[in-house]
Amino acid sequence: MTTVAVVICAYTQQRWGDLQDSVESAVRQSEQPEVVVVIDHEPELLARASARWPDLRVVPNTEDRGLSGARNTGVALTEADVVAFLDDDATADPDWLRHLLAALEDPEVVGVGGRATPSWPTATGAGPYADELLWIVGCSYRGLPEAPGDVRNVIGSSMAFRREAILLAGGFRSGIGRVGDQPLGCEETELCIRIAQVRPGARIRYEPRSNVAHRVSPDRVTVRYLRRRSYYEGISKAVLSRRVGTGDSLASESTYLTRVIPGAVLRELGRIGRGGGRRAGAIVLSVAATVLGYAVGRVLGGVVVTTPAARPVEQPVSAR
Repeated sequence: MTTVAVVICAYTQQRWGDLQDSVESAVRQSEQPEVVVVIDHEPELLARASARWPDLRVVPNTEDRGLSGARNTGVALTEADVVAFLDDDATADPDWLRHLLAALEDPEVVGVGGRATPSWPTATGAGPYADELLWIVGCSYRGLPEAPGDVRNVIGSSMAFRREAILLAGGFRSGIGRVGDQPLGCEETELCIRIAQVRPGARIRYEPRSNVAHRVSPDRVTVRYLRRRSYYEGISKAVLSRRVGTGDSLASESTYLTRVIPGAVLRELGRIGRGGGRRAGAIVLSVAATVLGYAVGRVLGGVVVTTPAARPVEQPVSAR
């Protein structure tokens, strides 16, 4: 029987309510997974979470500060066959884990990601975001497959991997991805690409029937955040392209920019007077900021996002 663990990483007490919802939604999954809560170098939050969930594994991040290190800590602590990851501000549907595990029944599938549906603030709604830009707030966006299918990478707020595949690829890498509230990304993309490189024939799936509600905080429903997050996405893509090669790192983005984005701009321009002008402008701004970030990242060689190398994920005897 396949065993499964759900790893939830948290770094701030400002999301305490969201974290409680996330953990409880994982505990309620009918598969009764092992739930590991990893606190990223925040002692007060660690004490608070430990007191709140005495029956769960609530542990400190033992690697470098950041989401990659926290996820590696969770992977190292469990012996489960499958490790699922749920964001601390995402609440899983009751059948979330069932659909992820069903996709992994195919032996060629080593990773699977689910749908992340935005939960917008009541006061702002979606603000300037067209559906094509929902990746900025960590949600599924228009341009992803509408039915289950193979993809290059998953979205980090809702995903699961065979633990052996994570270990084979060397775990999540420091120097890329989110650290605190710095809006970097691509850590799960980089892992998916490395898994494919070290294990030819391995498949990554998208399973939209596996859904989480991903809360979007009011500070992210602003043009300022949209611009900043897009810029740092460009920086992250520059780091990614140096690590895994430009072809692998930008293949999906090329299709997105040449096919998805032009159609989105034209559609929104046809909705001027109904918010379309604002959304079209946001799309153009996001693309420009991302391209600028990518150019800066290539010039600086990743200096702006470099962190000390993470300790490798400890591998069990069977994986050595």
